[in-house]
Amino acid sequence: MPDTALRWLTPELRTTFYYMTVFTTAGAATVYAGIWFTDKGLDPAQIGIINAVPVFIMLVLNMLVGRLADRASDWRQVIVIGALLGGVFPIGLFFVHDFWGILLFWTLGAIPLAAIGPVADAAAMRMTRRNGTDYGAIRAWGTVGYMTAIYATGQIVMLLGGGAFLPLFVGLALLRGMVALGLPNFRAPAHERTLAVPQGAGRLREVMQPWFLLPLIGWSMVFATHLILNAFQGLLWKEQGLPELGIGLLIALGAASEAAMMFLFKRLSSRFPARTLILVSALVSVARWIIMGFSPDWPFLIGLQLLHSVTFALGFMGCVHFIANWTSEDIAAEAQSFFTVLQQGFSVAALLGFGWLIGLVGAGAYFAAAIFAAIGALLIWLSMQMMRPKATT
Repeated sequence: MPDTALRWLTPELRTTFYYMTVFTTAGAATVYAGIWFTDKGLDPAQIGIINAVPVFIMLVLNMLVGRLADRASDWRQVIVIGALLGGVFPIGLFFVHDFWGILLFWTLGAIPLAAIGPVADAAAMRMTRRNGTDYGAIRAWGTVGYMTAIYATGQIVMLLGGGAFLPLFVGLALLRGMVALGLPNFRAPAHERTLAVPQGAGRLREVMQPWFLLPLIGWSMVFATHLILNAFQGLLWKEQGLPELGIGLLIALGAASEAAMMFLFKRLSSRFPARTLILVSALVSVARWIIMGFSPDWPFLIGLQLLHSVTFALGFMGCVHFIANWTSEDIAAEAQSFFTVLQQGFSVAALLGFGWLIGLVGAGAYFAAAIFAAIGALLIWLSMQMMRPKATT
């Protein structure tokens, strides 16, 4: 009887519940973490260090975590452990009030979540491919959860004051850990894996060739250009004279278009090769950043924010599918973690470079972003000349 009653709770639905919580702490932090850090007496340089340290650490650890996840009996084990640690460590923020203490517990809370991100993407992708379901529809709910957390945090802080931020942030982290306990096993049963014919490379070094690396490097460059939006766009739009409400609506519009693309991606991936979609993402990014460099007005900004569905979501989803097309389950998490390391590396370079450029030329930094994205597009195109894309299925 219980099995029949819970039959609707499919592995895909349980994974969707988890993804709905994954980015909620990031949404809350986007709204108020900077203000909370300032209220604790931290200066901008210290806030920058707190945000940068987890990224630098994960440049070293991501590949290791991916390799360990692939060697486990199921990817679920690593995801659950990471989610639980990411929920427990932020509790320490209640007991520290200086830079070093906040740096320690903020980093300890961020690292497990960053480490399991690519593992969860790889696991969900492999499970949905095996079951004939839609990874994009699952991943899209992560963006919906992020948007919901942004709205909820703004409302809660407005009603209850800044003191509500930390309990909310920690509560969301703990909720994510609890929901992770309900995740399914992602790998096929042992007897199915024994009978299955390996699909794709069984070791990462087998695909460490230019045709495989260039599209991932190229789109990681495109991804890095989006950090102007994340880190500086609100400031640039405010200097352009846009009201804060309008800025918030534009950011929400971009996130909504991202989720919409993920819901629709399966239809596109059945018609076009993954690298074709990645190349389209890069080329549209070039056009988007060129127009952004001219500080356009409202009508153009609405259209440009809608293009976030192509410049980010289409490219990211294309890369996840590209990796899955050419690698086997034996290295699924490690390969996805390698892609994450590329994104993080170019992100660090972009934050440093674009931050300096924006100080010099303001929105003109988008022209440099367009050049950066164009180089990425060229690398993707070169890969397609070296190795023809796999036919879509």
